[in-house]
Amino acid sequence: MTSLISKKSFRDALQKKISRKEAEKAVETLIRWAGDNPEREGLKETPRRVTKAFEEFFSGYNESAEDILSKTFEDVHGYEDIVMLKDISFDSHCEHHMVPINGIVHLAYIPVKKVVGISKLARTVDIFAKRLQTQETMTQQIANCINNSLKPRGVAVYIEAFHQCMTTRGVQKPNVATITTCFLGDFKSDKSLESRFINFLGK
Repeated sequence: MTSLISKKSFRDALQKKISRKEAEKAVETLIRWAGDNPEREGLKETPRRVTKAFEEFFSGYNESAEDILSKTFEDVHGYEDIVMLKDISFDSHCEHHMVPINGIVHLAYIPVKKVVGISKLARTVDIFAKRLQTQETMTQQIANCINNSLKPRGVAVYIEAFHQCMTTRGVQKPNVATITTCFLGDFKSDKSLESRFINFLGK
């Protein structure tokens, strides 16, 4: 929780110092650096559009996944098996090059006396995705957040994604998927549960 508070304070402090006008000016500078004229017709509104797009791309900094997962339901008639969501699509941005990461998340948890609305789990993915990220960090953040918020018997997260920092620049290798996983609690200690999770994915 301390790290979340400090990150929020850091972002709030930056926003107080950096105005929208300054952000738009920075985009204009990048356009000039790239070799084009920000005053020409097709680019005049680009700084405003980019700044507005960034607000959407990085809206996850304005939300707390812990708050989203705080509303739970205890009337589950003793259900204590795997709860799993497959194929949660996401769009994020690489923190190294600020280019898109596109992929899917599969996640599961084993509840203890309470469950959370399944849409809240999808929103949790979006909150972490809509920040500057590495896939490894995002995988761990999602798993830790579910684990800390719901206190389940176990959590499993599997992410498969494509990184434009690899497909459109640098080595330029298209169709290369990156896979990351995180297993906590019983999913980590009980290999049969891990296998069930992987089998549900059809892997």
